[in-house]
Amino acid sequence: MGAARIKKGDSVVVRSGKDKGRTGTVLQVMPKDGKLLVQGVNVATRHRKPTQESPEGGIDRREAPMHICKVSLADPKDGKPTRVRFEVAKDGKKIRIAVKSGEKVDG
Repeated sequence: MGAARIKKGDSVVVRSGKDKGRTGTVLQVMPKDGKLLVQGVNVATRHRKPTQESPEGGIDRREAPMHICKVSLADPKDGKPTRVRFEVAKDGKKIRIAVKSGEKVDG
C-alpha cells in the first residue's frame, strides 16, 4: 500500500462530510481498512443500558472511524490543508514535506 502520508499524532483538516472544516489530532490509523480516528471529529453517541458494572448506564460519546480520503494534513505554517511529498534527507531517511509551504512535517 505505499508510504504512510498521515500518521498518529498529525494535525489534520476534514475535507468533506458533516465535520467539514474542523481540525483535530489523529488518534489511530488503520491502514488495512483505510480509516483513521480523529480527536473530537465524527463523534458517535451510544445509549448504554444500566448493567452491574455501570449501574447508572448513560450516553457514551466516542470518535468513530472515518475514511482517510476525507482528511488532509494540516500545513505546519498556517493550518490549511496540504498534500504531502517525500524527500530523502542527507542521512538517508525519508522525510515528509508539506507541498504548500515546503516545510518539514513533524513526526
